[in-house]
Amino acid sequence: MTTIALPVASKSKNFFSFVALLLGAAALALGGVFLRHSELPPTASAVYRVALAIPIFFLLDMLSARAEPVRTTGSPTEKMPAIPIKLILVGFIFSGNLALYHWSMTLTTLANSNLLANLAPIFVVLGSNLFLGKKFKPGFLFGMLFALAGAFILIGHRLDFGSTYMAGNLLGLLTAVFYGSYLLAVSLVRSNYRTMTVMAWSSVGTLIILLPITILRGESLVPHTINGMLMLLALAVVSHVGGQGLIAYALAKLPAALSSITLLIQPVIATVLGAYLFHEYLSATEFAGAVIILIGIVTARRFS
Repeated sequence: MTTIALPVASKSKNFFSFVALLLGAAALALGGVFLRHSELPPTASAVYRVALAIPIFFLLDMLSARAEPVRTTGSPTEKMPAIPIKLILVGFIFSGNLALYHWSMTLTTLANSNLLANLAPIFVVLGSNLFLGKKFKPGFLFGMLFALAGAFILIGHRLDFGSTYMAGNLLGLLTAVFYGSYLLAVSLVRSNYRTMTVMAWSSVGTLIILLPITILRGESLVPHTINGMLMLLALAVVSHVGGQGLIAYALAKLPAALSSITLLIQPVIATVLGAYLFHEYLSATEFAGAVIILIGIVTARRFS
């Protein structure tokens, strides 16, 4: 029997995609810090997050047009639509994730909101199996469950559904449903579009939903100080352009299920940031949970 080795170039691309995914997770975790220092309500902050990122994405898309040509699944003469509706729809899904995620952060701890939002692997795996017919190796599923167990150990003592955190925790869990759907949607459309094209038009779709919601909720859209504006700019550039852009790039080369599990590194980073900036200190149990998450991610990657 002949075995076929994975080309070195392919291995290298997968490695860099994995690194990009880790960096994207770190950038997303920083979003919680920027949001905590934002002077605006959660949905209004989310509006700035995508609105300030949109021109950056379109500029980057123009610059990357030659280096990363669009791939089409149709005939060579077939052109992509001027306004890619499917990418707008991806943005509609992300708007639900973003609004709920930002809202949950104001009602629960930084670690809680990040953990619950990153339970998305469960919904990605279920969606991939039910709607795409994908099968997963037992080792991969074990790694996923191991990482999720570590995540619960990390902040399990804070998940008190009878406390004042209940509403924020429930919103964080609902965020996971939307985020899992978003990751699947991006992985499906990413093969036909450049990374920046996906992010630019999906951000437009997100803004179409979030702006009316913010206005209807009566939330202020005017930051009061330069520092408040800088926090919104950092939220857009670091967390949305950097974080979501790197994740979208990785999703073109890595399975959505593996990517969603790898993103469980985010609550680890968020918990460390919470300990350093907001005095949400780690116990020995929380530290063990963080280590278990890392082992689970490595195991899932090994069997993906």
